[in-house]
Amino acid sequence: MTAMTLQPHYRTVWISDVHLGTRGCQADLLLDFLNEVTADTYYLVGDIIDGWRLKKSWHWPESHHAVITTIMDKAKNGAKVIFVPGNHDEFAREFVDMTFGHIEVKMNDIHETADGKRLLVIHGDEFDGVVKYARWLAYLGDTAYNFAITLNRYYNGIRRRLGYGYWSLSAYLKNRVKNAVQFICNFENAVAHAAAKRKVDGVVCGHIHHAEKRMIGDVLYCNDGDWVESCTALVEDMNGKLELLHWAEMRQMAMTHSTPGRDAANAPSLGLGKLISMFRIAHTSGKSASATSEKRGDAPIGKTA
Repeated sequence: MTAMTLQPHYRTVWISDVHLGTRGCQADLLLDFLNEVTADTYYLVGDIIDGWRLKKSWHWPESHHAVITTIMDKAKNGAKVIFVPGNHDEFAREFVDMTFGHIEVKMNDIHETADGKRLLVIHGDEFDGVVKYARWLAYLGDTAYNFAITLNRYYNGIRRRLGYGYWSLSAYLKNRVKNAVQFICNFENAVAHAAAKRKVDGVVCGHIHHAEKRMIGDVLYCNDGDWVESCTALVEDMNGKLELLHWAEMRQMAMTHSTPGRDAANAPSLGLGKLISMFRIAHTSGKSASATSEKRGDAPIGKTA
């Protein structure tokens, strides 16, 4: 992939739902992100390792191992790394309040931003009624989900050969199915309500693979997304401003703007700072077009998060 210069340094980075150990995990993109972006603090907001899938079949390529070693190296070199286990890596909940390889394991945490906002950091599975009260349904849903991810992997392989960027089939279906959309809405409201009861200013979670940052009542709701479908992270700059980075889309933009006639992997960089600025402009324009489309009654096509 295109090397990016002018690495940005953030105060805090949140990632979740990596699902190492599954074939749908976008480990190469995550490694690219971890190598390009630095931070004082990293939150691993659950489902980093997919224990459910690994129990059924072992899949652990070098790229998955590299993600773990890269994160551990960051912790060893002075970055603060906090791991909040999710339902897929719930085995780690036995080690809450312990430290392994300079990585702190916590059930949840309160993060204070540079501008003084207090954010509750949780994975979020406790608000998922299916996971909490009907585990067998959750496993069934996990199997169907992994089938969609497998289809998505082959589909994107064809898209790459044709010169197109990454597109998430499962995220597209999730945003089109009425029940799924209602589930996402209910989940977000439940998480925001719990944050309000904790008397915090906002909440950062994962679990539902749907990146979002918006106000729900008086609570700032943030979901950092995932590294299976949308490849997103939540970041905090040195002034306390929060932003979602859509890494797969940013990488596609980098390749689009690389020197014509050259392999994108060897193309000169725009500079990551400039690329992020371009992405913000494009993303804002896309949201405006989407809002206009919804007013006309048309559903926006292909948006993943």
